[in-house]
Amino acid sequence: MNAASAEALSVVLLVAVLACAVVRPFGLPEAVVAVPAAGLVIVTGAISPDHAWEEAERLGPVVGFLAAVLVLAHFCDVEGLFRACGAWMARWAKNRPGRLLTSVFVLASAITAVLSLDATIVLLTPVVFATAARTGVRPKPHSYACAHLSNTASLLLPVSNLTNLLAFSASGLSFTRFAALMALPWLVAIGAEYLVFRRFFAADLADPPPDTPPADTGTDTEDAPALPLFALVTVACTLAGFVVASALGIDPAWAALAGALVLAGRALLRRQATPLTVLRATAPGFLAFVLALGVVVRAVVDNGLADALGRVLPDGTGLAALLGIAALATVLANLINNLPAVLVLLPLTATAGPGAVLAVLLGVNIGPNLTYAGSLATLLWRRIVHQNEHDVGIGEFTRLGLISVPAALIPAVVALWGSLMVLGA
Repeated sequence: MNAASAEALSVVLLVAVLACAVVRPFGLPEAVVAVPAAGLVIVTGAISPDHAWEEAERLGPVVGFLAAVLVLAHFCDVEGLFRACGAWMARWAKNRPGRLLTSVFVLASAITAVLSLDATIVLLTPVVFATAARTGVRPKPHSYACAHLSNTASLLLPVSNLTNLLAFSASGLSFTRFAALMALPWLVAIGAEYLVFRRFFAADLADPPPDTPPADTGTDTEDAPALPLFALVTVACTLAGFVVASALGIDPAWAALAGALVLAGRALLRRQATPLTVLRATAPGFLAFVLALGVVVRAVVDNGLADALGRVLPDGTGLAALLGIAALATVLANLINNLPAVLVLLPLTATAGPGAVLAVLLGVNIGPNLTYAGSLATLLWRRIVHQNEHDVGIGEFTRLGLISVPAALIPAVVALWGSLMVLGA
């Protein structure tokens, strides 16, 4: 296959894979189109078998890590962690929308950082809807917070997002160094989002009128679910394991696997799960989609995209360069989704050092809040919102994104630059 044909085929297949992931025709999983597309680019010669295998080897450990984290989050839900979170939010909010938004920001940020953005979207969002209904407040700002924070609050740890796992592998940083460099940008971005939400949803967050009857907030001790200490201790030990494993030069995926096995094993012994349940919790279809997407994106990169981006990618790791890299990553994430964007940009920025890699991460994690197609998490959130019989207007979503993305991204990049200056790369 000549170069022009290979480039055209790779681009067409990438568009088809992303369109299927967005639309999910007939409810089919993302892998239904992605896996055949990956096979096609190999068979036609758009990508060499060696490069395809190289990409699969690069993504393999990341996919294994993701599977373990998904199992950990699922069985935290089985243990009742998210029900306890809902009860805490209802008690603390006391029917006041502003307080509920604050509690959602705190919980969503912590859950996204520790258990990954999937836990916030799939497990916390339904709890937020139920809590809003129970406390009698409007659910819109609180559900939007879950969507935005599943992206923005995933900056902190390598385990918070699949894009982070990819960047972590490319950066050469230790687990603790990664977290230290991203801590300030994480806080700044979340703070900026919070201020934007308070302003944008001011009408929805107005306190209920005095004659509104108090809702059942589940404050009675007998109604409030107990805090699942076993799950919390397991998660804490897993996080400690990430730090220790990284310090010893061991792949942190082993710590994630250990935590997942502990919670899954407990559920199996208590007959709260079956081996098939554990397998389903790994989301094998999504894992296959990630591997196949990586191969298709590599074909696009090999056939000209890398050269085109290399000509416009800023050089260096000064503040202006970091802002330019983050802006380019934001645009690319909203054009082709953040996962392909990070797969494309990491090889181009890795040679510039960890600062450039982390700037890409800011763009592909904060930037997707601009459009529905920016991240798979946002697409999944939209489906959950519809399942809860609420509408999400594309105009309102985009208006909020046009305000929140630059408000969070620019100060987060400045914070990253400051962290690099103080802590070094």
